[in-house]
Amino acid sequence: MVMPVQEGVPAVGTRADPTLVKALARAFRYQRLLDEGRYASISEMAAAERIERGYLGTLLAPAIVEAILDGRRYEMLTLPRLMDPFPFERSDQRAAIAASDVMPKGPEEVCR
Repeated sequence: MVMPVQEGVPAVGTRADPTLVKALARAFRYQRLLDEGRYASISEMAAAERIERGYLGTLLAPAIVEAILDGRRYEMLTLPRLMDPFPFERSDQRAAIAASDVMPKGPEEVCR
């Protein structure tokens, strides 16, 4: 989404990784398509959308989505790392992020 520039209001930059933000936008779209019943399964959607089945994997914990959108940088929060096998359970996701060795904050601040 692009907001129009308002006269006299300075533009606000973002620290968020544009690649991850784009991937999140796609993920939310794919989830909506499933929720609306447009596709019966992830495999069916992958075939119809011409994307790899592995690209449609794990739902990220809301706190991890928030960290990505806030632009917080962690070793585990890169698209290639998230495309690798990533834990399904939210508590395991948080543990994987907390175990990353580039933590600007404590694990409790990553995944509230």
